[in-house]
Amino acid sequence: MRIVVDLSRCEGYAQCAFLAPDAFRMHGEEALMYDPNPDDSRREQVLRAAAACPVQAILVDQLEGRDVPVEASTS
Repeated sequence: MRIVVDLSRCEGYAQCAFLAPDAFRMHGEEALMYDPNPDDSRREQVLRAAAACPVQAILVDQLEGRDVPVEASTS
């Protein structure tokens, strides 16, 4: 699994850090740090984190044959 976060869009709401702390972490109050290639066992957490992002800054792309990028949604 691959994660890309548009850091120019991220406003530091930290919803992702609460939902997938192994993949996303806040450094200070506004700087997001993330693992761009988290273990696939974290997939559900990462997808929930991406969906919860209020500014839709997180993109999740699977590289395992299902090469369709999944853009975070609020549904």
